Amino acid sequence: MGTEKTVNGVAKHDIASKIPAEAHPLSEEPTEIASNINYHAKFTPHFSPLKFEPEQAFYATAESVRDRLTQQWNETYAHFHKTDPKQTYYLSMEYLQGRALTNAIGNLNIQHAYADALNKLGHQLEEIVEQEKDAALGNGGLGRLASCFLDSMATLNLPAWGYGLRYRHGLFKQIITKEGQQELAEDWLDKFSPWEIVRHDVVYPVRFFGHVEVNPDGSRKWVDGEVIHALAYDVPIPGYKTKNTISLRLWEAKACAADFDLFQFNDGQYESSLQLHSRAQQICAVLYPGDATESGKLLRLKQQFFLCSASLQDIISRFKERKDGEGPRPWSEFPSKVAVQLNDTHPTLAIPELMRLLLDEESLGWDEAWSVTTRAIAYTNHTVLPEALEKWSQSVMWKLLPRHMEIIAEIDKRFVEMIRSTRPDLEDKVNSLCILDNNPQKPVVRMANLCVVSAHTVNGVAQLHSDILKAELFADYVSIWPTKFQNKTNGITPRRWLKFCSPELSDIITKWLKTDEWITNLDLLVNLRKFADDEDLQAEWSSAKMANKQRLAQYILQVTGVSIDPNSLFDIQVKRIHEYKRQLLNILGAVYRYKKLKEMKPEERSKTTPRTIMIGGKAFATYTNAKRIVKLVNDVGSVVNTDPEVNNYLKVVFVPNYNVSVAEMLIPGSELSQHISTAGMEASGTSNMKFALNGCLIIGTLDGANVEIREEIGEDNFFLFGATADEVPQLRKDRENGLFKPDPRYEEAKQFIRSGAFGSYDYEPLLDSLEGNSGYGRGDYFLVGHDFPSYIDMQAKVDEAYKDKKKWLKMSILSTAGSGKFSSDRTIAQYAKEIWNIEKCPVP
Repeated sequence: MGTEKTVNGVAKHDIASKIPAEAHPLSEEPTEIASNINYHAKFTPHFSPLKFEPEQAFYATAESVRDRLTQQWNETYAHFHKTDPKQTYYLSMEYLQGRALTNAIGNLNIQHAYADALNKLGHQLEEIVEQEKDAALGNGGLGRLASCFLDSMATLNLPAWGYGLRYRHGLFKQIITKEGQQELAEDWLDKFSPWEIVRHDVVYPVRFFGHVEVNPDGSRKWVDGEVIHALAYDVPIPGYKTKNTISLRLWEAKACAADFDLFQFNDGQYESSLQLHSRAQQICAVLYPGDATESGKLLRLKQQFFLCSASLQDIISRFKERKDGEGPRPWSEFPSKVAVQLNDTHPTLAIPELMRLLLDEESLGWDEAWSVTTRAIAYTNHTVLPEALEKWSQSVMWKLLPRHMEIIAEIDKRFVEMIRSTRPDLEDKVNSLCILDNNPQKPVVRMANLCVVSAHTVNGVAQLHSDILKAELFADYVSIWPTKFQNKTNGITPRRWLKFCSPELSDIITKWLKTDEWITNLDLLVNLRKFADDEDLQAEWSSAKMANKQRLAQYILQVTGVSIDPNSLFDIQVKRIHEYKRQLLNILGAVYRYKKLKEMKPEERSKTTPRTIMIGGKAFATYTNAKRIVKLVNDVGSVVNTDPEVNNYLKVVFVPNYNVSVAEMLIPGSELSQHISTAGMEASGTSNMKFALNGCLIIGTLDGANVEIREEIGEDNFFLFGATADEVPQLRKDRENGLFKPDPRYEEAKQFIRSGAFGSYDYEPLLDSLEGNSGYGRGDYFLVGHDFPSYIDMQAKVDEAYKDKKKWLKMSILSTAGSGKFSSDRTIAQYAKEIWNIEKCPVP
């Protein structure tokens, strides 16, 4: 073993071999934990023997932790089964889980025991944690929200589960080359995930295509087509310092041996003999496959239906299994035992699928099936962007899901009849309110309309967003069902987003509050306010922030090769690359800053506030302008960072492959973060909450949850700029009418890019989106030009504020102190009480 790492000259394998390999699955004692880790390395092996490098140590450690999680999962499942509470089932196409090891041992309160155990085996916990790959089950805020919600459900001891898909290759792994962003398949399952438990007994058939048979009694049955099997994988989700461990159940698509045509295979027709196996593999291959082609649209629709059908069959099976006494359970009980939450429109097909299962499989009448469905299902809206409100081609739907289209058409017909009989005043609105848009050029099914018509509750995810939904997007529905609409401002888990990712700052908070109860009662942070001017707290706070900045600087050097100065202002914008999120405004501001620095004399430069601007996020593979923005950020960085006159005062860094683990490094080290979307376009945002919780100040617009963050932390501690949501429509009209007068600084920044200062790449198509007054992809729809001057002015105020270190630290402390409202524990407690009507169900 010549290549094996050593500790004090002793091979790690030899150190490990001195610890007995014995099973102690539930132990909290370091020596016994070390034995249990060794037991897994030896008796549940995945690698050759005689190897105990960090990678092998990670898998054995994870399996040791999983022993404890499995025991708690089993106890939780048995307890829910016995007490039969009403249970929530959260359906989401995305979960952005991040790494599980730190979170699991932190929530189980055994991190110190595991650190000691690994030391006995010749390893450091920090090094082992780094071996884990992020689970590639999501992309952006939607998926991360779902993961925060699961953490809070478990911590609050709520009877609740998540359902999702087990994507093998996620969205993509982002690498940056001279050409810009390149996409590679995620490799998180190339070996295996130690956290998931496959349930070979939990398998459901899911049908596609086929046709509808009408029986002599008038009942209908969906038959033929192709049938794929959904196999369950459970990922245990532990609550913080509680026995409750709930499940994220992920579905894998499988074909069975009977679907393999042996005759064709032996005849040399290898591809056609495995056709169904290949189609099954496509379903869970990637998140959001490209949908420019009909086959792409069919695959996306297949994914959505696969999630809904498998999950509902599982929910119904559990509903039946938990009954007391003789005879079948009455279906009228279903809504008092089951709450289904649709996370955005992706799982909308749960509505017609639950109807189909009740009508065709359980033989209920329409009225009873509709009553059960509409009392069980609720819908969360996450966007007001028209392109994100899903609309599926009716022809594609009829082809893939013929029975569901019959059901949707019947729901629509009855809804329209109800409007015409009870609300004749809405006659001229029927075409926009109904579910089926029968425009002969492009007939579609409007999924958001189907959700609003069918769900018992519809909620937005920040106060401003919910107000816009009620006043604009769903205004006519509000007049029909005034009590159906609610707000549930998003939240984040304080465990992952402060306690575990910034332990130094957490310890300081605990010390000054004289309690660690803030970890599950985030409102207690408000008590930091009285210490905001205390010099001792400010000194400790500053030193914790500096430790995080130094760690981040090392990370940036490692992944980009760029050296950044921890004494400069760390300014970060990380989120999906999208024109409405306005990374373009940020980089135009950076270009303007660079140009002004170049024009200064050296002594003038020395008086400026040094700044490191970091931008990260993935641009969807087919979103050309977003990819151009990524390229521009990298091109600007290449010039600025190598310019000896300026690079002590400004660095511009693109952080590649943004994911949860990268966020856990960036957010604690950030001092200013940019949440600068066009007002009225970001439903909520949750990274703004993570930054604010970590004492990072925000420069932002009055959009999404920024509005509420500013209210909570105080207007003086928020750098506000830009148009407000109610001003935006008029500003767009003014632009169309040629009334926009650009600020000379804005023109200067664009011209500097056009001059070739950042290379020869043709940025004209990107800059063109900011030019003209109207037309597709032109006319600056996202108001970058309008907001640029107020953005630059506010950035100058940031520079000034940062020079006063004492004032900045006070603002930073007040930012954390005002973040109590933004715990996902608060959000989930509100969902539980006001939408799901479920009660706590702690394992005794």
